[in-house]
Amino acid sequence: MKQRILQCLLGVSVLSVFSLPGCRTAVPEDEGPISATVRPMPDDAAVGTPGSGAGVPPGGTVAGSGMVTTYSGLRYQILREGNGPRPSSFHRVKVHYHGTLPDGTVFDSSVQRGQPSTFGLNQVIAGWREGLMLMKQGSKYRFIIPPELAYGSRGTGNIGPNQTLIFEVELIEILF
Repeated sequence: MKQRILQCLLGVSVLSVFSLPGCRTAVPEDEGPISATVRPMPDDAAVGTPGSGAGVPPGGTVAGSGMVTTYSGLRYQILREGNGPRPSSFHRVKVHYHGTLPDGTVFDSSVQRGQPSTFGLNQVIAGWREGLMLMKQGSKYRFIIPPELAYGSRGTGNIGPNQTLIFEVELIEILF
């Protein structure tokens, strides 16, 4: 399974040298060749409350929403696709973002401050790191980050333990 996930992330197959440009999700071994297959879900597959199990399973989408779930559980939706390069885990980036809890409470927002933020991908929660590496410079995505890719059971500041986080993130620039 790990080999298949790696193949998907790299866009290569042992049997082929063809690129798989849309390959963003893991495909269980029993589903045949690696592809960008996603499973349609009912429209009511909502964010859910922490620990509820509601939402989209790995490799799935919410029908009609454009929401995709990665193998790790990060859910994302492309709001605007850029045309620049993608950052790697060692890059620093300049972003604008708006972070809310599932109930709509804003907990942090560079947009509201009117000032983009700059940081290294090694300085952020796992859900941000994974999501930003999917984005091309100039893109704007919505991330739904499960607790295990955010702050987990410890929480932080005004983010409680086991809290799902929702972000709209615009990747303005890859700095270095």
